[in-house]
Amino acid sequence: MNVQHINYAKLGEIAGPYVHASIHKHTLYTSGLTAFGTQAQTGNICEQARAIFMQLSLIANQHDASLIKVTLFVTDLSDINPLRKTLFDIYGDDLPASCLIKVAGLFCDDLKIEVEAILGL
Repeated sequence: MNVQHINYAKLGEIAGPYVHASIHKHTLYTSGLTAFGTQAQTGNICEQARAIFMQLSLIANQHDASLIKVTLFVTDLSDINPLRKTLFDIYGDDLPASCLIKVAGLFCDDLKIEVEAILGL
């Protein structure tokens, strides 16, 4: 199996045993992306989502890729309506398939959302 593993300098240094993304055939899979280390880290869920989707945009633009599916891990569902509005603003008319999962917490208490994505190349 031919899998390409990629780290992106603009996304920051990896501290654990993983890569930012892997490509297999015509599909790119991201690791979970967060606002950790960005100015949005201590912000609300919408600010964090915007920071994450800026990271995804960098990845997509580097590969001329299209967003196919996202999995959103959120710590608080009371923020869902503002988050949905923010996501509509980000996606425009290009809505991806999506899965929303409520989690008890993420690796840093500041974080309210983590996003995994699948992109088509």
